[in-house]
Order: sequence, then structure tokens, then C-alpha cells
Amino acid sequence: MTPVSTSPGDGPFHSEQSPRDEAPQFVLPLVARIERAAPPARTDALETAARAVLALLGDERAHGEGEWAGAVRNWEDARIRKVVRRARGAEWRRAEALPGITVTGKSAQVRVFPPIPLDGWPKDLAKLQVSGTELDDPEPPAGADPAQPVLWLNPGLEMSAGKAMAQAGHGAQLAWWALSGAERAAWRDAGFALAVRTADPADWPRLTGGGLPVVRDAGFTEIAPGSCTVVADHPVLR
Repeated sequence: MTPVSTSPGDGPFHSEQSPRDEAPQFVLPLVARIERAAPPARTDALETAARAVLALLGDERAHGEGEWAGAVRNWEDARIRKVVRRARGAEWRRAEALPGITVTGKSAQVRVFPPIPLDGWPKDLAKLQVSGTELDDPEPPAGADPAQPVLWLNPGLEMSAGKAMAQAGHGAQLAWWALSGAERAAWRDAGFALAVRTADPADWPRLTGGGLPVVRDAGFTEIAPGSCTVVADHPVLR
């Protein structure tokens, strides 16, 4: 099955009708803390969102008989949808009071919650806005360390920060699925170290054609259906 992602509210499986569409649909909520006076840097927000997805996937509560395991299984049985919303001040404090995991980057904070039904949002998350996640980097990010996983963004696409955060999460998830148990444990022990960078246009054909996990968009928002958004370049998978 070709991995495909969609908007911040949808997930990485092909846009054609499939048995996954017949299953009850769940979504993974991600909330980014975006204070007016001190918004996070864009790249740090993308990296923190990707690590938040991995933190949930690697959490013992998401496996076996864990309290989140059933919700995660239901989510993975359908389309792997993610929604990124923003919060500040009291909104953020209410979000932090709900069960989930907060991941902190250099300037960003992202809280990930166990999957929920599409129509089952807790009221303190349902009222949060999806728009308003436009972020910038104060200065260009440094080059990626080739010894670490890199989530390469398509250099030919314009994406809002919220959408790009969801896409980075999709890419991290595809890399996670491609690893063995021991390799996942090693990544977890390293704090889910990773970088998110925009690929050089000259490198993009090699990245998308090299057998690495590729996220393709179903085209519900912002970009055309079938667009490659992210290549998950984990050293183990090269």
C-alpha cells in the first residue's frame, strides 16, 4: 500500500477507496503552544510535532493492554489522520490537563493525545483553532546531521506550518513502522533525535526514488492529490 498523507486532519494512506474507509475513523490530536509574544520557530515546531507522534507510538500505554492501546489500534485500522491545533494561555493549560504527552523542543511545545473518534473531540480541544499556525524561522536552520534521521520536505510545495507539522508526523510514523523492535528502542533511547529540513531540489528525485518511506498527500487541502510531501530518511533504512 502506498503511504499517503493528507491535510492536518487526515492521514497517510492512498486516497482511493479502501477497506480502511469502512472502519470507524479516528484522529490523532496534536496541540501546539503558540503564544502571541513568543511563538516557536517553524522548524523546531515541525521537529517537536514529529517527536510527539513518536513519543505516543513508543509509550507503553499505547501497546498491549495499555490504557491507550485500544484507541491506537482503532486509529491504525483506519486512515492515519492527524489534526494540529493551536493553544495559548488558559487554552494550553486546559489542554495539558487532559491525558497526553507534552514534548518540548528548543522553542516549541507540542502535546499529543491518544486517538479519538472523528466526532468525539473533548470540548477543550474541539474549541481550539486549526488556523493561525503560521510560523517562521528567525534564521535558516543548520544543515542536518547525516547520522540522524531526517524528514525531508518537498522543496516544490508550499505548506502552512500546521499542515507541515502533520506531514512531519506522518513521515516519522512511517519510519517507525519500518524499523525493527530493537531499532525502535534505540531511537527512543536517543530521545527520538531527528531533523526536519527542506530538501535540495536536485536531491528530491533521488530521495523519492530511493526506497525510503514516502508520504503522499490525498489532496483534501492546500496541495494536489498524490503530491509527495515528506521522505523519511532514517539511517537504518538507507
